Amino acid sequence: MTTDFTPDRAALRSWLPGFVALGVIWGSSFLFIKVAVAELHPLHLTLYRVATGAVTLLVVLAVLRDRLPREPRVWAHMVVIAAFGVAIPFTLFGFGEQRVESMLAGIWNATTPLIVLPLAVLVFRTERLTVRRGVGLGLGFLGVLVVLGVWEGVGGAHFTGQLMCLGAAACYGVAIPYQKKFVAGSAYSGLSLSAAQLLVATAQLAVVAPLVAGAPPVPTGLSARVVGSVLALGALGTGLAFVINLRNIRVAGASTASTVTYLIPVFAVLVGAVVLGERMNWHQPVGALVVLLGVAIAQGVVGRRRRATPVSAGTPAVPAVEPATRT
Repeated sequence: MTTDFTPDRAALRSWLPGFVALGVIWGSSFLFIKVAVAELHPLHLTLYRVATGAVTLLVVLAVLRDRLPREPRVWAHMVVIAAFGVAIPFTLFGFGEQRVESMLAGIWNATTPLIVLPLAVLVFRTERLTVRRGVGLGLGFLGVLVVLGVWEGVGGAHFTGQLMCLGAAACYGVAIPYQKKFVAGSAYSGLSLSAAQLLVATAQLAVVAPLVAGAPPVPTGLSARVVGSVLALGALGTGLAFVINLRNIRVAGASTASTVTYLIPVFAVLVGAVVLGERMNWHQPVGALVVLLGVAIAQGVVGRRRRATPVSAGTPAVPAVEPATRT
């Protein structure tokens, strides 16, 4: 699918509600993960979440009379994209949030563009490394060290949880440039490719989850808050949010739509603090600001304007349209 860029001067009322809604949905996803892993093994949570998202997108495909890819080559690439763009990172965020606050997981999700760029330059060769991008990467890496609080020493469950969340972002760093190199030129729509991605991820998890974590629990045996969290993660965060993101790109332009990357950690922190009563050390929000500044410089938001497609996290990495960082 080729994204048609539209002027960033589109009337605010035509795209701002969807833009804010996307920030709220993806920012709140970390809260829902935190609630759900209290009763569900992270692999079971990911399985239920991805399956719900797949069903949601299949319904949207049917309504829009779109269809799934038919080329075996595309499905073969989906095996890699589904693993590194959905199954592994979603599970790592689940494991991570068993050890760290949901707001901190939201901050780590924002580091995705910093990991995507060097892999895209050095491994997949889909981007060029410029001085501006190098400065942004360096600043972002400094922010990561501040968030980790490396001067306090390393080790412990909390530090391990942070590394798991960073590992999830690193998975997106593989999936996004891989899909850009091997799938982005496909004639299929982003919606079609994303539905295929979720279907493949569901199949992968249906095999791995029982082997690692045992048989998934029956949904009727879960509390209402956990069931609601899974449905919110699947139907909203992994399903309908993608449709909203595509509309934002179409109406406001990819450059404007991509800035939701900076809104997600803000909502993640607000929701975690208000709903769960979470608190952070001083260096974590400071480090987050440094990370976001590095991302802004690397993406050209600060310094000069450029046409940028969003780069995502926590929900599936969308083939053909690099999504805003989310989970």
